[in-house]
Amino acid sequence: MRSILIALSLIAGLAGCAIKPVNDSPAEVIAASAYRDPSAPSLTLLTVVNNRSGSGGHSALVVNGSQRVIFDPAGSYKHPRVPEKGDVLYGITPAVLQSYKSAHARSTYHVVSQTVPVTAEQAERVLQLVRGYGNVGDARCAQATTDILTQVPGFQGIKSTWFPAKLMDQFGALPGVVTDKYYENDEGDIVDGVANIQL
Repeated sequence: MRSILIALSLIAGLAGCAIKPVNDSPAEVIAASAYRDPSAPSLTLLTVVNNRSGSGGHSALVVNGSQRVIFDPAGSYKHPRVPEKGDVLYGITPAVLQSYKSAHARSTYHVVSQTVPVTAEQAERVLQLVRGYGNVGDARCAQATTDILTQVPGFQGIKSTWFPAKLMDQFGALPGVVTDKYYENDEGDIVDGVANIQL
């Protein structure tokens, strides 16, 4: 009985990482949407955190290099104006990044952003890895993100985990990390959140 309860709590805790149908955008749409942010190269781990329990519901990685993308493994964020291929969201302008956070934040969850500066070479390596990773299966968001990070010089100390909150703790211990928390009080889920976003 105890093992059943543990399995059920694991499933509930990772509910933010849901299987979604593959619906890749055309290559020309992705190319046309590329956005380069003027700030220095960086990686930002986004963690959706339960306001009551503190457990992590989802992990995603913002890569700010020659273009800015979000690696959203097994994520549910879909917007008609945000192209996607292989769980990578493209055209991540400031407005799109804010909409991503807003869609996930609600009365029951907030979004923790942890940003660490990287070299241009590190950013391009991560960009290459996320673009080649492909679609991620159910509840594997943190595991896929750690798989990416451990292949990048300077991040090999990150240990593989299936738990977004544990990845958040590891990422928070990196030198130079800057942490921000985003809260909203609306009800509903991520699908409702995306439906209310105007880009």
